Amino acid sequence: MLSRERTGFARAGAPAEGSARWVLADRVGRVLSGAAVEAAAAPPGERVVRVEVAIGPVRPLRWLREQLQYPRLYWSGRGGAFGVAAVGAADSQEGETGEDALALRKRLAALLTSGDPIARYYGGLRFDPAREPDAWWAAFGAYRFVLPRFELIAGDAAATLVCNLVLPRDGERRGEILEEIEHLTFPDDASDGALEAPVARADSPDFPEWKSNVEGALSAFADGRLGKVVLARRAELGFPAEVDATLLAERLEEATPDCFHYYVEPEKGTAFLGASPERLFRREGRIVESEAVAGTRPRGVSEADDADLRDELLGSAKDLSEHAYVRTSIEETLGPLCDELDVDEDISEMKLASRRHLVSRVRGTLREDVTDADVLRALHPTPAVGGYPKREALEEVRDREPFDRGWYAGPVGWIGAEGSEFAVGIRSGLVRGRTLALYSGAGIVAGSVPEGEWAEIEQKIGDFTRIFGLEPGYGAR
Repeated sequence: MLSRERTGFARAGAPAEGSARWVLADRVGRVLSGAAVEAAAAPPGERVVRVEVAIGPVRPLRWLREQLQYPRLYWSGRGGAFGVAAVGAADSQEGETGEDALALRKRLAALLTSGDPIARYYGGLRFDPAREPDAWWAAFGAYRFVLPRFELIAGDAAATLVCNLVLPRDGERRGEILEEIEHLTFPDDASDGALEAPVARADSPDFPEWKSNVEGALSAFADGRLGKVVLARRAELGFPAEVDATLLAERLEEATPDCFHYYVEPEKGTAFLGASPERLFRREGRIVESEAVAGTRPRGVSEADDADLRDELLGSAKDLSEHAYVRTSIEETLGPLCDELDVDEDISEMKLASRRHLVSRVRGTLREDVTDADVLRALHPTPAVGGYPKREALEEVRDREPFDRGWYAGPVGWIGAEGSEFAVGIRSGLVRGRTLALYSGAGIVAGSVPEGEWAEIEQKIGDFTRIFGLEPGYGAR
């Protein structure tokens, strides 16, 4: 059974991209021309066929910026050697309010277990699927996973252009798909752009309300109703013109190495993007990996200062307590899904370009009947973004936060037949026209101080504000 068509094509100057499109169109046309004959002889059901053309090096976010098809997506794993930019949809699965990750079990299973084993659906879920999305997040749904029509898989030395086909369904769309291939464009690597600085900022909540929220959470701890809750803020930056979201994503990736980078633009002008240090889980076959990440300190300005900040974090009772809730929760929720589960005995530091975190890593072997949907439902939200206990913390977040988190702090990543990977959608922003809304949170435990947690969030959103040449705390009030 045909599941993949490959054609090697060496890039040799500007004409190569046009030739690559021609080669891809020729191969796709042949597959689709034979789809009707093959469908008549094959068992009923749909399957994925990937048609691939190798080209020279292309910068994936620069390529994505030039495309006119939607949705537009980007994913790069933490420390990964390649990024995937994608446009269009060969198949799309979207959830309604109230649907959680378990609905994905049936929606994705048929295509993921037939055809090409390396086919991937990219997407994510809302932080709180039970909450009705506001206008900011209406285009994203409770969840949205897309098998892209086209993928550009870019490595250091070469790239692969992929067309995903769903057969026999796409056999009736031959002309439409070939026209979409014709409209794919390749950027001039010399082209660039500039990001304008923001001209306004509004915080939700502002500091007086934030202080009240933190003090309310501290009272809940004293009453024994909660152990930890993560409270978030939204900082809305206003710009004189529409924000170039793909250029912002490119600048963010350059500024934040060793992070997961993601970009989801379901419709023109509305894009969710971020640089997350935190893996929710990764699956390869039956092996699953997760990690407890909590506690934050900035990097130092000198080697000695950096070492002092590391020792301060590793010795902080408040941060160790915050981290312990995350570690315990992951062990409790992932353990029943595994035949074996190992958790790091020692807590170490995760060192990033601008800050560091406490981290404990988890590795297990999933039971044979466990799916990605089961793991998503069990792990999300971890106490790193929700709190502990989970149900009580979610109620506290709903009561106190004056905005819809949408996909912020939700799982973002991909699902395939042989593996999957999800980051926690933090250190993120939502672009809508001339507005960039930045989302970030702080783990509140006994001993938290409102002023300190406010400052921690300003440091976290600094990954974005520094791109515009601004220091952390710009315009905050």
